[in-house]
Amino acid sequence: MKYFKLILAIFMLSGLFTHVNAIEPGKIIGGKVSELPEWFKDSFLDIAEDVEEAKDENKHLMLYMHLTGCPYCYKMVEEGFKNNTNTQIIKDNFDVVAINIRGNKEVALNEDLIMTEEEVRNHFKVNFTPTIVFLDQNNKLVYKVNGYRSVENFKHILNFVKSRAYQNITLAEFILQQKRTKHYQFKGHSSFQSITDLSVKRDKPLLVLFEDQYCVMCNRLHDGHLKNPEILKELDLFDVVRFDAESDQVIIDVDGNKTTPRQYVKKLSLNYRPGIVMFDQGVEVMRIDALLYTYHFAGHLRYIGERHYKQYPDSVFDYLRVYRQKILDAGQDIDLSK
Repeated sequence: MKYFKLILAIFMLSGLFTHVNAIEPGKIIGGKVSELPEWFKDSFLDIAEDVEEAKDENKHLMLYMHLTGCPYCYKMVEEGFKNNTNTQIIKDNFDVVAINIRGNKEVALNEDLIMTEEEVRNHFKVNFTPTIVFLDQNNKLVYKVNGYRSVENFKHILNFVKSRAYQNITLAEFILQQKRTKHYQFKGHSSFQSITDLSVKRDKPLLVLFEDQYCVMCNRLHDGHLKNPEILKELDLFDVVRFDAESDQVIIDVDGNKTTPRQYVKKLSLNYRPGIVMFDQGVEVMRIDALLYTYHFAGHLRYIGERHYKQYPDSVFDYLRVYRQKILDAGQDIDLSK
């Protein structure tokens, strides 16, 4: 009996120490929730009917596709929709309907196409939140915005749609016609290489960064991500080249064609600055054409740089879900908003 009690005590102590030494799982922090403007439409999510009602007032319908707690959605609502020069443009020219991409409400895109809010995400190929879908008066998609846009950039998009310029020209051509403010003087970086022939076969993936002097977010990129050791570690996985998107410098694109950065950006339909396009073995694999905070920015780079896209070909977020769980299981927090 004495030995039994001793063994039992040892087991109990062992369990206690195991419990004490167990790693507390990490947490996901940094999520932000913004209250949607009261002038967003109170819709029954019959989109065809919403389009008709917008048409009666000579407006376009805007679908604001968001996710609860998304820090990019918070920034877009607070800066893009509320209390700035864009607010009146939106109210005068658009009806706005909010759709939660994880929601389960029924959405009727038309009489033959009925699905849940979550299924709408797949229908419009939503890879970023927020995503803004513009529909014309025939219920046809005319433009889609992936991710956060600065106030100035969003204003160009709003004017592009409300003026129906999409019927004749691209957004890039439209923006070139606008009076623009210079925000950025080009900055160098130790990661940038002098590469003019993008078709050369290389061991590392190729990252091509496009900037221009009108770029609102380029200073933020250089002062933030490009000084962050976590990001610099991921950039080492790439050959990195930076181009002025308005340059007429002669370069060779990944397909071996002679072109210029100005022409190549147009060919790529890349409207966002700073725009990042990542290639591997001469094929575009992914682009970053929206604001990303550190966790997602580093994750997107790692997805291509370490070639996780081969194991998770459908979406970077399939890879990030696995990576995220490893980090949380190791007891580390993940901050989505830095």
